[in-house]
Amino acid sequence: MGDVVKNIDNAFIYIIGISVVLLTGITFTMIFFTVKYRRSKNPEPADIRGNWKLELVWTIIPLLIALSMFYVGWNSYLGLRNVPKGAMEIDVLAMQFSWLFKYPGGRESANLLVVPEGKAVKLTVTSDDVIHSLYIPSFRVKIDAVKGMKTYAWFQAARAGNYDIFCAEYCGLDHSKMSAILRIVKMDEYRRWLEKKN
Repeated sequence: MGDVVKNIDNAFIYIIGISVVLLTGITFTMIFFTVKYRRSKNPEPADIRGNWKLELVWTIIPLLIALSMFYVGWNSYLGLRNVPKGAMEIDVLAMQFSWLFKYPGGRESANLLVVPEGKAVKLTVTSDDVIHSLYIPSFRVKIDAVKGMKTYAWFQAARAGNYDIFCAEYCGLDHSKMSAILRIVKMDEYRRWLEKKN
């Protein structure tokens, strides 16, 4: 998952970087043209209609920029959708205003997702009522939970520790209280936890 998280972060940095460069370039060009071609120095405006070279430049350059941003974004998106083989599968049920996690073997936990360190984890998400959105910011996971529909997301449980889970879709009056904990533990600890009774 480290690579997936890094790819997502790199896509955001790339898009923000391009945006800053364009904003800076356009602003300085606008100021330059405003000063250089002001009415007091150029009472007759120049006619640039029919300049095919200029039209070609201002068509091709934005097209290449947009295609490059699409390519970077698409690669990071594919990383989020391609679940590795052998990923551990956990069902997630969203409801006003809590999360229920169902593990292989029948174990369930409310508002606590426990997974073993080093494993790829696929979350199959649905809702019991309104639309919710499962959001694990540390792993760049955000997926809607819709009643009657199953969606999925995955992450690599790379680092042991506790991480926040939120609902990122306004789902009612207690939406702000709809949170949970992702706990990544060593495999031995996970097995012991899994064997405990609910």
